[in-house]
Amino acid sequence: MTTTIQYTVDADGIAILALDIPGQTMNLLTPELVGDLQSCVEKLAGDQAVKGAVITSAKPAFMAGADLKDLVTAYDRGWTVADGYRQSQELSQAFRRVETCGKPVAAAINGVALGGGLELCLACHYRVLADDRKAKIGLPEVTIGLLPGAGGTQRLPRLIGIREALPLMLEGRQLTPDKALELGIVHELAPADQLVERARRWVLDAGDPEAPWDKQGFRIPGGAGAMNPKAVETFMVGTSLLAGKAFHNYPAPKAIMSAVYEGTITPFDTGLRIESKYFAQLVSGVVARNMMRTLFVNKGASDKLARRPAGVEKSTVGKLGILGAGMMGAGVAYVSARAGIEVILLDTSIEGAEKGKAYSRTLLEKAISRGKSTPDKADAVLGLITPTIDYADLDGCDLVIEAVFENREIKANVTARAEAVIPDTGIFASNTSTLPITGLAEASERPEKFIGIHFFSPVDKMQLVEIIVGEKTSDEAIARSLDYVQQLRKTPIVVNDSRGFYTSRCFMTFTNEGMTMVTEGINPALIENAAKMASMPVGPLAVIDEVTIELGYKIAMQAKADLGDAFQPISGFDIMKRMVEELDRKGKRYGKGFYDYPEGGEKHLWLGLTELYPLAEQQPSVDEVKNRLLIIQALETARCYEEGVLSHPADADLGSIFGWGFPPWTGGTLSFIDTMGIAKFVAECDRMAGAYGPRFEVSDWLRARAGRGETFHPAA
Repeated sequence: MTTTIQYTVDADGIAILALDIPGQTMNLLTPELVGDLQSCVEKLAGDQAVKGAVITSAKPAFMAGADLKDLVTAYDRGWTVADGYRQSQELSQAFRRVETCGKPVAAAINGVALGGGLELCLACHYRVLADDRKAKIGLPEVTIGLLPGAGGTQRLPRLIGIREALPLMLEGRQLTPDKALELGIVHELAPADQLVERARRWVLDAGDPEAPWDKQGFRIPGGAGAMNPKAVETFMVGTSLLAGKAFHNYPAPKAIMSAVYEGTITPFDTGLRIESKYFAQLVSGVVARNMMRTLFVNKGASDKLARRPAGVEKSTVGKLGILGAGMMGAGVAYVSARAGIEVILLDTSIEGAEKGKAYSRTLLEKAISRGKSTPDKADAVLGLITPTIDYADLDGCDLVIEAVFENREIKANVTARAEAVIPDTGIFASNTSTLPITGLAEASERPEKFIGIHFFSPVDKMQLVEIIVGEKTSDEAIARSLDYVQQLRKTPIVVNDSRGFYTSRCFMTFTNEGMTMVTEGINPALIENAAKMASMPVGPLAVIDEVTIELGYKIAMQAKADLGDAFQPISGFDIMKRMVEELDRKGKRYGKGFYDYPEGGEKHLWLGLTELYPLAEQQPSVDEVKNRLLIIQALETARCYEEGVLSHPADADLGSIFGWGFPPWTGGTLSFIDTMGIAKFVAECDRMAGAYGPRFEVSDWLRARAGRGETFHPAA
């Protein structure tokens, strides 16, 4: 009797194994399912009346892969390499038994098959995939710091060749059915209602119970080994790309390359053991723990609105008002209309509002050209966006988002004009990136319905949305804002009010540290390259050029105006002031900043920067620069947590990775502290405070926490 697999035998002697874990919306490779699979395979192998089998799913999708909620705790539970090896081998051998049971086995893949789900399919002798663009397949383990540990690194290269297989595993790409068929990963496509019958027909008519790599004389397509020119070229290029992209911060890509290289020059079963060895090293390591916890477990919880206040009825936004049709407003209009929401896009001129709508038209035209949309779908999205200059058009809006200039007076004016029109039940949100929500809410007649909804640019690509709670913001406003973010299929975090909130405040420490290093005479190229070597997306000088030095300077000046005598300029204030006021180098938008942007050429660091701040004779090591840049961001996050700006470590980690690009291998800023060890982190901050200034000083609260050895994330 099995509880996770429905086992039946039809009149033709074909066993149908339908995966179906009770109480779950998606099949996962739980110990129970693996045990049931082994029992079913032994049953069909020993039954002479059974001619072969079809493995499918009783759920809308085939299988999502391993149960990561269990694997994510492996490191904290003290798993050794031996524990990881045993785990991989148990699963690998279960799938190997499917492959060598002596009966032909076909997979009827009726939906998503990822990770271990695809590995099970690869262990079947024939694969039929649903002809539906939603039926994605892939081996995405690298994105959470792992490798395919149930035969994926051995079967896929033997099936389609090393050159085609490696990029799929190194990038974690998910394939549509037509691409999977083109590459030869599946044998045929079929409508969903014909999948099982097509698989049955193959078993009955041509069922071959032996995998290609088990046949005598098998050769890997395209070749393998150190003596094969094509294989050598693939590994040489792959190794170079890894060094250039990952900078050795991510062990999974290197482990995948090694498992494929070593495994494909050995017998298949030896290759499986090699794969398990590398899987074991990864799953028992801290990088995989960090990535699984933040990028899968905590992101999944956030997407399901883990921070939503209880007791508030679920809501949807049917009509949305957007004040300001600039880059941010236009981006919010696009993602909202794409989610089926009616959008009123208001600007000071109809030309400006129309230009904001044209942004959506441009994005939709690109989607059509790439085969990701159709003209009819694009017209439907555009039809939901109404450009206007008339506030009366906001009547009936469930939510209004203000995305005007970062000026308190302008924001107060549009708040009053919008609230005069929208219903009493309407929520008003500001997309400000720095100005405190509580202060902006003073212009509102209903501060309990005033909240911050901070999108990131470009809105259509950035997954994170930061919800900012003011002093008077109600639970209803929080819940309804989170519901709206979920409508957009974006990932929300919830933070409390503060100047710069969480993401902008911590991101500015990164750019400030880079600028400060320039004033210390550190080579700008060293600063930029060290940041990328730490796995930041770009260097601090390049990124402040992107957002403009002028904006950073204006934010500082606004803070000075707001705080008066209490204002403490950041260490990079003077260089910003010189770049903006004296040199007119305001950033990329203006054609010059820390970089030059020659027309038709590649951008490059401004040569005059080292004349402005001559290079110091003694330059720091790359590691020292990397550590300065990472530690200052993590320290500011700890301050946000201490002050109550952040309530949950998971929000801190998600916000840092998805908001401003803190390296995913760390798991996020607070995971970075936990991984380093809080006592060591505090000691490094003390050293840097002595060497570089008081911005690295730690609070008594953090020092006491270090003394207790108290981590931010509780151990599993």
